[in-house]
Amino acid sequence: MRTTFLLITFALAAVASPARADAPPPLAATEKAGAGAVNVNTATVDELVRLPGVGPTKAASIVAFREKHGPFKRVDDLDRVKGFGRKLIAKVRPYVALTGPTTFIGKPHSTKEARPLGERAMR
Repeated sequence: MRTTFLLITFALAAVASPARADAPPPLAATEKAGAGAVNVNTATVDELVRLPGVGPTKAASIVAFREKHGPFKRVDDLDRVKGFGRKLIAKVRPYVALTGPTTFIGKPHSTKEARPLGERAMR
């Protein structure tokens, strides 16, 4: 009985809530959530926030460090940025690049992936 009630509730919620115009488009068949990289030498704060374990403050620290000291030569140079240690660098390493465009969408099932970039600050 309770399961039926929950199913009906979820079905009604799905029908009642219209699709948002500002919602991100669904992933194309060729794109995979979690694929791609963030170029720490050119990425904006909004792009850096997509990295796991990186919030607005750490992203702003990366940008400020980059503006003061120039581009990063190695991923391990992130340890010179306040708030970054070995554990966080190991966590973001698969998603970080030093050259090329930023193509990282977000981790699968990440709340950072689900909301448009502008909505993060409104939380």
